[in-house]
Amino acid sequence: MHIGFGDALLVFGALLAVAAALSGLMRGTVLSTSVLAVSVGIVLAAAGAISVRPGDHAIVELIEVALVLTLFADGLAVERELLRIHWGPVTRAIVFAMPLTLVLLALAAHALIGGLTWAEAFLLAAILSPTDPVVTSTVVTSRRVPAVVRHTLNLESGLNDGLAVPFVLFFLVLARPGPNPGPEALTLLGEAAFGALVGVALGVTAGRLHHHLPGGGITRRYEGIYAVGFGLAAFGLAEVTIGNGFIATFVCGIAMGAAEHRIPDAFVEFAENVSAISQVITFFVFGAMIYAVGYDGEVWRLALFIALALLVARPVAIALAVVQARLPRAQQVFIAWFGPKGVASMLFALFVLDSTVANRTLIFEAAAFTVVVSITAHGLTDTVGANWIERRVR
Repeated sequence: MHIGFGDALLVFGALLAVAAALSGLMRGTVLSTSVLAVSVGIVLAAAGAISVRPGDHAIVELIEVALVLTLFADGLAVERELLRIHWGPVTRAIVFAMPLTLVLLALAAHALIGGLTWAEAFLLAAILSPTDPVVTSTVVTSRRVPAVVRHTLNLESGLNDGLAVPFVLFFLVLARPGPNPGPEALTLLGEAAFGALVGVALGVTAGRLHHHLPGGGITRRYEGIYAVGFGLAAFGLAEVTIGNGFIATFVCGIAMGAAEHRIPDAFVEFAENVSAISQVITFFVFGAMIYAVGYDGEVWRLALFIALALLVARPVAIALAVVQARLPRAQQVFIAWFGPKGVASMLFALFVLDSTVANRTLIFEAAAFTVVVSITAHGLTDTVGANWIERRVR
């Protein structure tokens, strides 16, 4: 990012302050923090105030840190949600709906986004398969929404971010130019397995040590920092050995929460603040990158792909997955619609943009505009949807 350190702090600080100051005004409207941050990034890039380039080391490192924090927080959130009793819809959403969504998105991408190979089409689909209800906060926090629906969306989002990582990395290997990708794919499988082992080991260790530390243990204000420290250490240990750091971080969050339930409780507020800061900055950079990359394909094809991604792929997959779940029709429709694309999809898209995939720019463009339309459309229907389902369950 071609601005000075002081300029960068000025921009990020002002953006965070404005986003926080307007959060009450923007609640329940399309003017969400996500939309604001993306818009500011696009406007400043268009005005020439900032300039970003794919492959910039600072951008890549920012992406990796944001993804690590997101996956670790998701892992802890998953453990909290695991304690709930509504498992049927969640299992179906993860086991059936996510793979179905990925396949439908890949078919649409290959048919509509000209020039993509099958591996690249599946890579784009893997990028867009995770959901992010944080974009529509009213949906996952409002008591007007039935508990089973909130739980399903929360746990699905927490799990599919982490579960999407192996798919993204696998199709990234297949899509790269070069000889037979089989050996590299097997190496990736081994790295994922070792990363998971590192995550379990550090997560369980952190949880078990929690009550056996000197001085009576950790003061409450540092419990969140303690948790994040182990999450970052899991990524680092996996990366400097033979593991996958992203898998290690996600698994570490789940294992830590399972080993010590108090850690997720203490971590919630800290995680929300760190996640909010990371999200605002990432959306801002994402907006600037959208302007820098642009879109050179046929607009009608992109528009049709986005429509299929939001209005067909997930709704059809959810409808097929929960057909035997005994959920009221209104709840099925609600879950089918509220699968917005958010931080994880953005980070995966930026990650691919820094790769050697031949059509990486085209993949990023398609993913980027899908995310922008999603956060706008789902943000606009956030409060409306909560009101609608409340009337249906009375």
